Amino acid sequence: MGKRVGMEVSIAASEAVRLANVDVIAAYPITPQTHIVEHLSEFVNNGELDAEFVPVESEHSAMSVCTGSSAVGARSFTCTSSQGMILMSEIIYCTAPMRLPVVMVLANRSLSNPISIWNDHTDVMSIRDCGWIQYFAENGQDVLDHVLISYRVGEDRDVMLPVIVNMDGFSLSHVIEPVELLDQETVDKFLPPYKPDIVLDPAHPVTMGAIVLPSCYTETKKAQDEAVKASMPIILKGWQEFGDLTGRYYHPIEEYRTEGADVLLVTMGGIGETAMWAVDQMREKGCSVGLLKMRLWRPFPFEEFRKAASKARMLVVVDRAVSYGGPGGPVASELRSALYNEPKRPLVANFIAGLASRDVAPFDFIEMVDRAEGAFKKGMEPEYEIYGVRE
Repeated sequence: MGKRVGMEVSIAASEAVRLANVDVIAAYPITPQTHIVEHLSEFVNNGELDAEFVPVESEHSAMSVCTGSSAVGARSFTCTSSQGMILMSEIIYCTAPMRLPVVMVLANRSLSNPISIWNDHTDVMSIRDCGWIQYFAENGQDVLDHVLISYRVGEDRDVMLPVIVNMDGFSLSHVIEPVELLDQETVDKFLPPYKPDIVLDPAHPVTMGAIVLPSCYTETKKAQDEAVKASMPIILKGWQEFGDLTGRYYHPIEEYRTEGADVLLVTMGGIGETAMWAVDQMREKGCSVGLLKMRLWRPFPFEEFRKAASKARMLVVVDRAVSYGGPGGPVASELRSALYNEPKRPLVANFIAGLASRDVAPFDFIEMVDRAEGAFKKGMEPEYEIYGVRE
């Protein structure tokens, strides 16, 4: 079915785009996503991918091109990071309500100021409510697989929504990992050609993204919200079908050693694999600790999360972004909200860690659990702590 090779994760992402046989690629270089489109430009130049490669003048233009190309029925791809995502955010918010299934890889990186080219989740959290389906990848295989899964789900007639695949910048994007490259026959079985119901066509004029008066705007936003929520069954179906073909099954909330666990760490992205090491060490010492890894961010997997968290006494949520002046990290805030009406809900401790790629080692996860346990034993439920601040 495929061969296992070692390659940089950014290159694996570009291989997935090639296998998806996209029609249009538009992007502007910004660290740390640039290797993806550099490699795609080589595919197009060498005739290995029959696609239009558009070297635009800015990220705003990149998303504008992809929105337009998707509107005329072309399978479209872009990628960006950090300030580039901020520049294209105006158009990001246009693409979803127009129901255009563009796929974007977001190599997560800190936002300025001060300037940082390193990884955390500040960029994606700034657009968490943009209306796109949003996955978080943990390793290179996840990235490759989810580019393909994103097209399969986003282009489904019952979905028709754009999709973001989040991967950690540098700590994942520039790392060489073993991945299984799928063969074209397998991908073609999984991913049918893109055939939208409605396209921009001078012969059959339609309007997309027109002005809406106050009397109708609320209804359009209600429809958009319902569309994102209704994508959940198709997301689950897409993961199931992909697993049946490849043997790799994905889930909205992925559990590690949660059996009988009293305390559950909660992570998103690449630090989940480090957290697994920490859980192993704590288990060896007799500590009842497990791990929940959030794969799906939007639509939020309420049912799966509540079920996974229901038996724990405490959650230790590790955020990688700050909600300045708010209640801590955005992930912990949402998890608390999701649990609010539960008759028996776990306590929630929140640590913000790994900003701008500061190392989060196994002993850091162990210390976070210890600190949370200590606080709760004193009858305290602290809102949050920015972990590792030097004095």
